[in-house]
Amino acid sequence: MRHVSALAVASLLVACSSPPGNQESAQPDSATVSTDMGEASSSVHADIQGVTISGGPGAYTLSVTIRSPDTGCDQYADWWEVLGEDGALLYRRILAHSHVDEQPFTRGGGPVDVQADTRIYVRAHMSVGGYGGQVFTGTAAGAFEAATDFDPSIAAAVETAQPQPDDCAF
Repeated sequence: MRHVSALAVASLLVACSSPPGNQESAQPDSATVSTDMGEASSSVHADIQGVTISGGPGAYTLSVTIRSPDTGCDQYADWWEVLGEDGALLYRRILAHSHVDEQPFTRGGGPVDVQADTRIYVRAHMSVGGYGGQVFTGTAAGAFEAATDFDPSIAAAVETAQPQPDDCAF
């Protein structure tokens, strides 16, 4: 038996229901395609694109640049966070609204209570899709770069930790 992916089926359905001559716009956005089981596509995630840090030991401020497939309050990057090497949540910056027309966007946060040589991970979360995007790592004494060694299983439990977003403003 031949298996067909949900994305392929969705593409075919959209193409068949589009008016003739409009095939270019008939491709579905893979970030919003759902499977027949109602699960969101795993391609909905926010990527960290850059991290800068300032301040001093025990009170660092981070500026984090994120690219995310925001569509409004129904799908947006709702926070970025700082994790220790052991997966402990050190800081979470709640994003109170979507950034549909501002991509990528940069938001600051802190203070983060770490030392200059403490290695940290920075990742973002989507209101739909959760984690899964590009993570950055580094120290205040060094540079930040895309993490190639991050194991998301060490920090799986922090998704429900406080603080959590109250609501999406727009």
